[in-house]
Amino acid sequence: MMNRRDFLSLVPAAALAQTSKRPASSPAPTAVEPDWPQWHGADRTNISQETGLLKQWPSGGPKVAWSARGLGSGYGSISIKGNHIYVQGTKDGQSVVFALDRASGKPVWHATIGRALDQDRGGGPRGTPTVDGDFLYVLSENGDLACVRRNDARVTWKRNILSDFGGKNPYWLISESPLIDGNNVVVTPGGRGAGVVALDKVSGKEIWRSAQLSDPAGYASCIVADIHNVRTIMTLTAENGVGVRASDGKLMWSNSRAANGTANCTTPVYHEGKVFYTSGYGTGCAQLALTPADGEIKAQEMYFSRDMQNHHGGVVLYKGRVYGSSAAILTSLDWATGKPIWRDRAVGKGSLTIADGMLYLFGENNTVGLADAGTDAYTERGRFQIEDMGRPSWAHPVVCGGKLYIRNQDYLNCYQIRATT
Repeated sequence: MMNRRDFLSLVPAAALAQTSKRPASSPAPTAVEPDWPQWHGADRTNISQETGLLKQWPSGGPKVAWSARGLGSGYGSISIKGNHIYVQGTKDGQSVVFALDRASGKPVWHATIGRALDQDRGGGPRGTPTVDGDFLYVLSENGDLACVRRNDARVTWKRNILSDFGGKNPYWLISESPLIDGNNVVVTPGGRGAGVVALDKVSGKEIWRSAQLSDPAGYASCIVADIHNVRTIMTLTAENGVGVRASDGKLMWSNSRAANGTANCTTPVYHEGKVFYTSGYGTGCAQLALTPADGEIKAQEMYFSRDMQNHHGGVVLYKGRVYGSSAAILTSLDWATGKPIWRDRAVGKGSLTIADGMLYLFGENNTVGLADAGTDAYTERGRFQIEDMGRPSWAHPVVCGGKLYIRNQDYLNCYQIRATT
């Protein structure tokens, strides 16, 4: 446990007072409804395991269960645990995390993480809270990383990863979502000899930093996997697709082919000994084969293709195919070869998730769509429009518990998508 001296060294006393005055009772897990506890789900594959969902939407889209307002600015998605939904936003000039009631969308509490920042493409936080047991781990657009108690919104520790590790905020602001790996919380400050760091999740103290990696931070979030018995963290920095050893942060590979010089945003995909990186701005994608070598993992490029140039909407691997927007065209790409299977303008450039064999599409032009996944051609099963908030709709959609969640700046809509019998 953290002692008082450690606590005070990490958290200014004033920071602990910046929570709402409405503490809630401890969130109770539900026996029926599944959770979505972090960015892209429990395993960060962005695939829901649910079944029994609608295969065709009615005209105008599925029924709205509820709509929550008052989230302020931001592009982050949501996490779900038990009776609560967690989402980052802004309030009174501060970057905050909100807890909402899962059944109604009504506010339960909010906790202040730090000063909110503005930007020419929109202000506010871009990340998604990570749930781990009784705590939330939240990273703001300004680099403030906080551990927040879920039962009462109390900030138990906080530190700024940019000032502490010599990083520089990317032009469009920090956008990653913290990764919990065992006892560590992993983030990418992008400082010299600190491209990736691991902190003790209880105290916030440094465990290791990737001394051989000095890449500036990109906008992507890390993933983790056991690869040939080597626990490995993978991400896309501002310069490279990289892999570091989870035990000590040792850099094991670095590949620049799928990285561009402007904005690298897409979370990598790992599957059966291979990792896939992609970025936009005319760049493309690369698949690397990963093999063991003296307690490390080495990477060899299997292919590079310009047929998947994903900007920031993310890609999903499903039944041997990678789905995502390549520039403005929704593309189905063969995982093994990198060759396109089909392309379609669909709902326009945007983000997506997969559930029950269906693609849930969220175009940045405020269009939500449903289409078949795993097929040899694009087949759409419905679409509808959401309210335009004056900015592109960039938050990624979530399907959980028979509901579709669409966040767009100040509001979060919850749609009923479970099929009825």
